[in-house]
Amino acid sequence: MSVNKTLTRNQLAKEHSVKYATLLLAAASLSCGSAYADETRAQKDTERDVNQQERIEQGLKSGELNSREAGKLERQEAHVDRLESRAERNGKISNAEQARINAAQNRASREIYRQKHDAQTGNPNSASSQRMQADVQRNANQQARIDQGLKSGELTNKEAAYLEHGQARVSRAEANAAADGHVGAGEQARIQRKENRQSRRIHQQKHD
Repeated sequence: MSVNKTLTRNQLAKEHSVKYATLLLAAASLSCGSAYADETRAQKDTERDVNQQERIEQGLKSGELNSREAGKLERQEAHVDRLESRAERNGKISNAEQARINAAQNRASREIYRQKHDAQTGNPNSASSQRMQADVQRNANQQARIDQGLKSGELTNKEAAYLEHGQARVSRAEANAAADGHVGAGEQARIQRKENRQSRRIHQQKHD
């Protein structure tokens, strides 16, 4: 009788141990799944940023966009970057935050299409357009570097948030420079200084 009771106690202890281990594994799995979902969201958002910037650059090169139109679009891109920065800074992107980012990106996408297909055109060979093209191309490149960093694990969501804040500053500077329809040499020099600082930040965050 005593032996049977001892066996029963041992069996119960083993069952509790197995159940506890199962619960721990389930919790860890949920945590990993949530982290993966956040990383995937950040990656998809950054991929779309790259795509939007490339569409603006293509519009400038084809003459579908002039400098003023591109500046307006860059102001919207700065807004998207700020939303991403705020959403990612605690390392977790909520459903509500993702919905706001998606809505802003959709508005920006529609505006890119509208501006590229209206009656206004630009001269892709003008000095202003050439400067804007170079700046927007670099934006696309910087966003691609952030995207690559997220995919490789070199960047966390928090680090990406810091970098997206920098992207917003660059896009806003481009928007301000192009507001009058002309990007001068001095204005581009100021933008390039911001872009250089941003490039160094990306390198630093990816290699810390």
